[in-house]
Amino acid sequence: MQEKTNMKTNPWKWVPTLYFAQGLPYVAVMAIAVIMYKRLGLSNTDIALYTSWLYLPWVIKPLWSPFVDLLKTKRFWVVSMQALVAAGFAGVAFFIPAEFFVQSTLAFFWLLAFSSATHDIAADGFYMLALDSGQQSFFVGIRNTFYRFATIFGQGLIVMFAGLLEEGVIFGSVKGNIPLAWSIAFMLMSGLFIALALYHKYVLPHPASDGENAGMSARKLLNGFIMTFVSFFRKKNIGTMLFFLLAYRLGESQLVKIAYPFLLDGPESGGLGLSVAAVGAVSGTIGVIALLAGGIIGGIAVSRGGLRKWMLPMALAINLPDLLYVMLAYLQTGNILVVTLSVAVEQFGYGFGFTAYTLYLIYAAEGPHKTAHYAIGTGFMAMGMMLPGMIAGWLQEMMGYTMFFVWVCIATVPGIAAALMARRTVDHCFGRS
Repeated sequence: MQEKTNMKTNPWKWVPTLYFAQGLPYVAVMAIAVIMYKRLGLSNTDIALYTSWLYLPWVIKPLWSPFVDLLKTKRFWVVSMQALVAAGFAGVAFFIPAEFFVQSTLAFFWLLAFSSATHDIAADGFYMLALDSGQQSFFVGIRNTFYRFATIFGQGLIVMFAGLLEEGVIFGSVKGNIPLAWSIAFMLMSGLFIALALYHKYVLPHPASDGENAGMSARKLLNGFIMTFVSFFRKKNIGTMLFFLLAYRLGESQLVKIAYPFLLDGPESGGLGLSVAAVGAVSGTIGVIALLAGGIIGGIAVSRGGLRKWMLPMALAINLPDLLYVMLAYLQTGNILVVTLSVAVEQFGYGFGFTAYTLYLIYAAEGPHKTAHYAIGTGFMAMGMMLPGMIAGWLQEMMGYTMFFVWVCIATVPGIAAALMARRTVDHCFGRS
């Protein structure tokens, strides 16, 4: 019989796979879907609007995060949601070739999004319950790294796989059949998630603090739900906290919706005209490897110097490299080395700078109900990505790629200002190992 109080299971056995599982459905909804819909003929305006709406589950997940906090165990929710994600991937795969593919695939992307958002609540809570503060600080870089490995697998390898299927390099009979190529890619991800759910069912530890709330009545549940929200908005420096969560990635929230269409569109539309496989290699693989390196170095830096010391440098790192997209759009260079280097630098800065965001969320969630408070914080983070992203496609089609990326750079200013404000509220020692 497995000991329920066991907290000595080696975190290396489950932290990497848990955050890989957290990252893949998110990148499928937010990035792979963008590329897929672009290949299936949707406009940039529609792509940005539809895929930005898919952020909504992450925005409103605080509405049900207290239920995840109070009902069952975090371990139960993790395994259950991974099984639902597998079903969501299978549904997308099945309906891509359908005549009404937009409506049907969006419905299953919604299932993916809600399941993934619930999984995030449980996984982040489990992380904080199963690890002490020193381990949390040490593994923050590791968890971000494997979250990004999911990005490499998704928007790198899966996109490359779909592109090679389209071109007939793999399974020649699929050549030119874009819907079938993407259907096969999504079925592959469904199978992977079945395996992850089974693995985590047996490997995740059973920390004593991850217990069920026996005798929880509807009244107690509602009272707990209300008190959780009230206690969050009573936190010290709540105004600065919310401004930081909403503004830190204001520029990135718009860039991320248009970067892939920009790389895929032909020169006549102001884009760079890369193939799907090339986009998977440049942005989804090499770019994400650079992002991983930034995340690892960011975690090490904070563990040695503390979050307060690195807050401003990380804010500059995540925002200033957006200028490289202005250069690419202005030059419209076909030099793949220049494109790859520019994407890699931007992604390295993002990985380095996002470390500050992750640790600030953990810092803001400290105290009672930290699982639900962390989820509320990530809800505001998602809102900061959703609302600006919804109009990004319309802005780009109105302004053109070059002026749109200039606008993105202007939009980074509030994020840098938010970092300056937030760093004053962080304890000098927080984040040091």
